[in-house]
Amino acid sequence: MDDLIHEMTTKFAKLEKFEDVDFRRWKKKMHFMLTTLKTAYVLTTPRPPEPAKGVVEMAEETRKRQKWDNDDICKGHILNGMSDALFDIHSEALCAKELWDTLELKYITEDDSSKKFLVSDFNNYKIEDSRFVTEQYNELLGIYGQFKLHRMNMDESIDVSTIIDSVLERLQT
Repeated sequence: MDDLIHEMTTKFAKLEKFEDVDFRRWKKKMHFMLTTLKTAYVLTTPRPPEPAKGVVEMAEETRKRQKWDNDDICKGHILNGMSDALFDIHSEALCAKELWDTLELKYITEDDSSKKFLVSDFNNYKIEDSRFVTEQYNELLGIYGQFKLHRMNMDESIDVSTIIDSVLERLQT
């Protein structure tokens, strides 16, 4: 078992650093690594509370809290999987759960926002007579590629219809 953990820790260093791009992919890889180390539960499970002052705690409760504290090494692994700039920004997190929640809130929200702008860019794209058709076609392919990257499925008929509408609108002016 120790050999497996050593091997996983060695491979952990080979995980691509999160550079503020493709958070969802990085998140899945990081979660897989933490799951393999059997520590991913600290990302979703709050730390067991300390006993109230003067209350005698059962040994099982103490053991659970100590295990959680030991497994919160995830924070170090997550920080190690980030670029130096992001490490500096997020290193003050108190625990892995706080760090994970902060990253999800920031990057999932940003991803949703960028999807809205992407749809807007596509819907507002206008064909221009003064530019080469192939250049404009490549721009549309780039926008369509971003849809695929964000796992936003678009029916091909909508894609073609939007392009035709844009061309017809340009011809009418």
